[in-house]
Amino acid sequence: MKNRRYFAEIIILSPNNQHRYMQDKIKYEMEFPIHSSPQLLYQYISTPSGLSEWFADNVNSRGELFTFIWDGSEERAKVVRKKSGELIKFRWEEGQDDTFFEMKIVVDEITKDVSLLVTDFTEEDEMDEAKMLWENQVADLKQVLGSA
Repeated sequence: MKNRRYFAEIIILSPNNQHRYMQDKIKYEMEFPIHSSPQLLYQYISTPSGLSEWFADNVNSRGELFTFIWDGSEERAKVVRKKSGELIKFRWEEGQDDTFFEMKIVVDEITKDVSLLVTDFTEEDEMDEAKMLWENQVADLKQVLGSA
């Protein structure tokens, strides 16, 4: 299953008895060595066709708005930063304003080894599951790239 969204709701009763929903998430980073050229890897992390190969069942885009489809459910994210050949950063349409997920290509200056640095957010008690999901997804990416 490729669904990667994690949400838990905390209901806070405000003084005037109105409910607010909060998502308490923490930032984490993971680095994955990838045996691929940075240019090819960038195509797989930044284009709908590339992302459809490993990240979601299907991905569509209209400009900076990407629609990710998993098992028939859709989630939309906006590209908030993009640096050609290097990184792409998305913000979920229904997520917190300060949370995002980013995929950045890192090339070691000396060895020229290529890595994919993933930055994401999840709840503390979901950390192991979130990391395992990224590990599984990147394993799929490596297989698609012939890098496994």
